[in-house]
Amino acid sequence: MASLSDNGTTAFAAAARGRVLLTGVRGFTGRYLKAELEAAGYHVIGTVIGDAADAEIGLDITSLDACRQALEQVRPDYVVHLAAISFVQHESAEAFYRVNVVGTTNLLQALIDTKLAPRCVAIASSANIYGNTAGVLSESQAPQPVNHYAASKLAMEHMARTYADRLPIVLTRPFNYTGVNQDERFLVPKIVSHFAAGKKVIELGNLDVERDFSDVRVVARTYRALLENACAGETVNICSGQPHSLRAIIAMVQEIAGYEIDVRVNPNFVRASEVKTLVGSAGKLRSLIGEYAPIPLSHTLDWMYRAGLPQLNA
Repeated sequence: MASLSDNGTTAFAAAARGRVLLTGVRGFTGRYLKAELEAAGYHVIGTVIGDAADAEIGLDITSLDACRQALEQVRPDYVVHLAAISFVQHESAEAFYRVNVVGTTNLLQALIDTKLAPRCVAIASSANIYGNTAGVLSESQAPQPVNHYAASKLAMEHMARTYADRLPIVLTRPFNYTGVNQDERFLVPKIVSHFAAGKKVIELGNLDVERDFSDVRVVARTYRALLENACAGETVNICSGQPHSLRAIIAMVQEIAGYEIDVRVNPNFVRASEVKTLVGSAGKLRSLIGEYAPIPLSHTLDWMYRAGLPQLNA
């Protein structure tokens, strides 16, 4: 834990480029973004549920008072809000709204209450708000959420905009992304882990769904770039602009692993509200941060496969 100052508040060192409060620091994205920011000279203070380690503080964002206390401790120059329930099939619909909407409201209200003036507040929404919309989706596309996760993120966006006249908020809509250490409840790490373990059979849902996949390392670099550019008031996609079906992903990993797997469609994994194709336009993102170079998905899959091989992790 950070040391306490004489007045009882937590004293965090100031790095050359400022302090960043990063909610959800131990999540998949949070770990990569923390490393990206620290390498660039920022001092990152992460929030966690439960016991906090060095450069972390415990925070339940569903408590407004807890948010006020955390912000008073850190007094951040930047805020990146990643903490959320992000697994679409989470069992509690109520939890999506309590954490994703009320939790974000608490964080923004706490910034107002503590009279802090961060240079940028980046909040993660989701491309899932677009729903089953065909074509390459720009930020002007009308939202059509088809599940509670997407609906909660859209509600969060509307709520956050009510603070836009008082806080420098940028809303991000990440499309799918993946990488080493992503939870195997998500499809790409599930597929890659089966191959890395040498399994002969895998059960999946709809093989023809298409997604716009980015590499988590690119996503982390993108968040840093958004903090460093004048993006207040903007809503922006984070995407590669290239759709890939699950069939295509399986074919790529088969080539990497050197063998074919028996793919079986499990009807229990096929959702009636499945978003069939989701691909984004990165035009606005490029206009805000300049050159944007995605990592080819085949390279990401190779990285994940090699990291998952048993002999490399022994």
